[in-house]
Parts: sequence; C-alpha cells; structure tokens
Amino acid sequence: MNARVLFFLACLAPGVYADTFTFKADHMSGSRAAGKEMLVLTGNAEVHSDTIRLRADRIEIQGQDNEFIDCSGNVWGFEEEKNILFQSDRLRYDRTLKIARLEGNSTLEDRQNEVVAKGRFIEYNDKTEVAVLQAAVRLFKENIVCRSEYALYRRKEQLLDLSGFPVVFKQNDEFRANRIRVDLNTEDVTMEGSVSGSFRSEE
Repeated sequence: MNARVLFFLACLAPGVYADTFTFKADHMSGSRAAGKEMLVLTGNAEVHSDTIRLRADRIEIQGQDNEFIDCSGNVWGFEEEKNILFQSDRLRYDRTLKIARLEGNSTLEDRQNEVVAKGRFIEYNDKTEVAVLQAAVRLFKENIVCRSEYALYRRKEQLLDLSGFPVVFKQNDEFRANRIRVDLNTEDVTMEGSVSGSFRSEE
C-alpha cells in the first residue's frame, strides 16, 4: 500500500490536558486493541502533538494514550515552545514524562540560547530543562567550544558541567581539568583537579 495515510487522534494525557495527536506515513501497521496498542509507521513517517514534531524513516507508537514513541533512521524532532531541534539515529520519547532519549550520532540545538550540543547519547528532560550528554560530547556557543566524555547542560541556568577529559576552548585560550564548569551567559570557566591551560595573546 503506497497511499499516504493520515490520522488525527484526540488524546488525554493522564492527569494533564487534551492533546491533539496526529501522524502520517506511506505505510502503517499495528493494532489498537486494548492492552496491545501499537502502530508502526514507515516511509516519510511524521508525528505531531501540541508541542513536538517528529520525523523519521520508521516510527513506532505504543500505549493507550500514544505515550511512547520510538523513532529510527534519519530522526528529526522539534520542540516548538522552547525552540529546540533534535537530530539523531534513534530517538525514544515518553510523552507523559516529557523525556527524550537520543542514541547514535545525536545533536541537540537550543536555538533560543544559541547552543549546539552533540554526543553519542543525549537525554533531555523537558520538565526540568536538563540535558545529559555522554560519549564524544561537543558543545558550541559563540566563542566557546567544549569537549568531554560526559556533560550536564542546565538550560534554564545556562550552566554546563563537564567531566571525562574535558577541555574548553575560549577564543584563543585553552582550559583542561578533571572537572570544568562553564557559565554560558558570562563565559566564566571554573576548573577543579589537575588544572592546566594556555593563553595566547593577540599580535
């Protein structure tokens, strides 16, 4: 079946509010039987709720209220209210807890704060606005480039905690330590343990 399918569902998130939920794809399979709710969308698959849009090669939707979404293949997501863009090999999203987990080559772009973060695993909690990044972490903002194996990004406070061989490049300066905290508002850098660095003067 090559015809593009489009569905609109009005869902009630448990204890929260009515959420209009739509999805479309080239192909759809699955069941809405009680206790076995699952839909699989393939081919130009898209899912829209009131706050988030998702696109992928394959999207699996589970749960009575469509609360669990598993996307794989060329995953793209956009959280409209906070202007956050996601890209990943795989994304799993819990609509009740508002937690997105990205696996593989993953990018979180906080357009409102002009921050781009990359890693092999990213977990973003939309309620607390905290992102955990692991493995080959890189973060960019204006004059700052950060690298580490683990990072905690607090979006509200604009604070970044780095560990696992962290290094921060700030214009011509370089900072290394066991742990580094960066205030992305002021560009202040705080370091702990085996601190080292270098400063390069402008000619």
